[in-house]
Amino acid sequence: MEYVVARIGRPHGVKGEVTVEVRTDDPDERFVPGAVLRTDPARGQLTVASARWHNGTLLLTFTEVTDRTAVEGLRDTLLLVDVDDEAEETDDAWYPHQLRGMATVTITGTPLGVVADLLTGNAQDVLVVTGTDGREVLVPFVRAIVPTVDVRRRKVVLNPPGGLFVELPGDPDQ
Repeated sequence: MEYVVARIGRPHGVKGEVTVEVRTDDPDERFVPGAVLRTDPARGQLTVASARWHNGTLLLTFTEVTDRTAVEGLRDTLLLVDVDDEAEETDDAWYPHQLRGMATVTITGTPLGVVADLLTGNAQDVLVVTGTDGREVLVPFVRAIVPTVDVRRRKVVLNPPGGLFVELPGDPDQ
């Protein structure tokens, strides 16, 4: 399965460094020198030459692209890797494609909706759930709120705080 691990941003400096929007939970493992990444749109493979953090932003250089002008042409390019779902499966890490379409229920079994996506964030990940009423609900992906993810049964158990899935009085969408 193909997985997006980053999006290339703007150039940084004049020697071919670029900022990247990280979309993986383990950037220090994914972006080691020598790592080969595919691109979307297809611009050929890119090999990581260096990786460093600067003020909370990951900066990369690639062996195939060595100056500012060349990396400017890569802006908004997605960086991809192949992932073997079986080999990568762990108890507390999931890819968006594994979660999409899973049923969501409360700890008592009440249906809440279906997982539409997983957004990777700097502080924490967020589940996007399409509720049974059709509304999109953003659920912080923390153990207190998402105690169980059962990939085999295609079910996510949620313990949402009050009001997260409830329509509030005076809501303009009523």
